[in-house]
Amino acid sequence: MNPLELPGLDRVRGMIDGSLPAPSITTTMPMRVVAAERGRVTFTARADARHLNPMGGVHGGFMAAVLDSATGTAVQTMLEAGASYSTVDLHVQMLKPVLTDRDLTAEGRVLHASRNVAAAEAELRDADGTLLARASATCVIHRPRQAG
Repeated sequence: MNPLELPGLDRVRGMIDGSLPAPSITTTMPMRVVAAERGRVTFTARADARHLNPMGGVHGGFMAAVLDSATGTAVQTMLEAGASYSTVDLHVQMLKPVLTDRDLTAEGRVLHASRNVAAAEAELRDADGTLLARASATCVIHRPRQAG
């Protein structure tokens, strides 16, 4: 079965239970969705030595990728079968450094969804609950054309 034939929430839940494959980005950026409900998702993530910038810190792109995944996947949970989304705007605020080999949690939630656009936000926290980064995103929604 083509995963796009499933409603978005079912697609996400399939990635959680392993009945659907995780996207390949989850190999490059060690992260996975661990909880989902309509309009809300939770990811775990863990930066490692592959994600360092020239100064030896975790590259901001790691945080941006995790937060983009959390906001976009939250939007995905709102979509009907056949629909998809694309991020068109992502604003990330990096508040504290991310350390390697530490458990991270990102929570994404939809703020507004209409027929063609959705707004979502996400926060990235360490195991102590410290806010490391936050993001807001705008996603365009691609809906299947209706016959007739």
